[in-house]
Amino acid sequence: MSCFGWFKRRSRSVGGSAGKRGASAPPSGPATTTTVSGVSTSRSDDSGAVRPVSKSAGSAASSQSQRSISSLYEERGHGQLRVFDYEELEAATAEFSRAQKLGEGGFGSVYKGFVRAADGKGDRIPVAVKKLNQRGLQGHKQWLAEVQFLGVLEHPNLVKLLGYCAVDSERGPQRLLVYEFMPNKSLEDHLFRRANPPLSWNGRLQVILGAAEGLAYLHEGVEVQVIYRDFKTSNILLDKDFRAKLSDFGLAREGPTGANTHVSTAVVGTHGYAAPEYIDSGHLTAKSDVWSFGVVLYEILTGRRSLDRNKPVAEQKLLEWVAQFPPDSRNFRMIMDPRLRGEYSVKAAREIAKLADSCLLKNAKERPTMSEVVEVLRRAVQAAEPDGRAPGAGAVKGKRADAAAPSRR
Repeated sequence: MSCFGWFKRRSRSVGGSAGKRGASAPPSGPATTTTVSGVSTSRSDDSGAVRPVSKSAGSAASSQSQRSISSLYEERGHGQLRVFDYEELEAATAEFSRAQKLGEGGFGSVYKGFVRAADGKGDRIPVAVKKLNQRGLQGHKQWLAEVQFLGVLEHPNLVKLLGYCAVDSERGPQRLLVYEFMPNKSLEDHLFRRANPPLSWNGRLQVILGAAEGLAYLHEGVEVQVIYRDFKTSNILLDKDFRAKLSDFGLAREGPTGANTHVSTAVVGTHGYAAPEYIDSGHLTAKSDVWSFGVVLYEILTGRRSLDRNKPVAEQKLLEWVAQFPPDSRNFRMIMDPRLRGEYSVKAAREIAKLADSCLLKNAKERPTMSEVVEVLRRAVQAAEPDGRAPGAGAVKGKRADAAAPSRR
């Protein structure tokens, strides 16, 4: 029996003090602390992430079509988030010292810190504190988008936002986010940085399955469709059990509503992951995320970045390079990550490559949905040999999958 039955069906159809919740602590000195309640942003290009709350969306009959992340956040989100004092986060991160820095990007820097539990009892808990650059209105809108999205969204494969801090002081606007701490860093760290042990074959399948389930939830499991728009290995964080969690929702967008087929927006994201139709037209759909997922699938197989200027010219662009070694070809194994040391199922690897190819179809409508991708990956995981160790605990040889070979795109 095929482990990847979706392909067959598709080929036939071809188609300080503990922080408070919901209220801000009285500020000290001249600083002013603000809560997120009641704030919404409008976005016609890339200036914000959520539609404004409709003042006329009062009736139950019309509310469904007018639902937005802003309205959902107003209903239930902001009361669940903890509002931190700036001084508490400053102390928690040793004044944002370099020794505590976990990473840095265009948005700002992330630091490890320790804060008291919400009830003020027990030991301090580890957290990740994202301190945004002071970029004025645009920086604030990305911060606000992340607060509102993660204040509403909840899934085992999404990073948990614990709270936030928004202070306007003599030092300028300070915008911070506080997340659960992810001790095993990111998928990027384990695939591309030699300082970390390589993920086993089974581990890679488990991680990418978790990421797929998180993305499927965004597309299909919320009242408002969410397009992630920045799916890449550095945004797939790993908890203590190597469970994948999507992070960084500053670029997320609400999907099209009503009769609309896409969202028109300025093109943003990471080079090497964006779908071609999005780059060409600015038309964004959930299938744009599916393309990015296909890119990451090939990164999982090869251990190579989507774009690597350190490689020979013919190998710098991952998708162009792997196209020379189709899944059903004799030379397919040439693309496989040498760090796996051959300890993987070649048959299953071919099927994963075919799944990647389906995600990378030029016609976005022909790409699978993320729920269909999840179905394929679950069968791939079930076909692999059970392993009691954590996914990152060294390479484990996978069981040879008995999947029938589906037709290539």
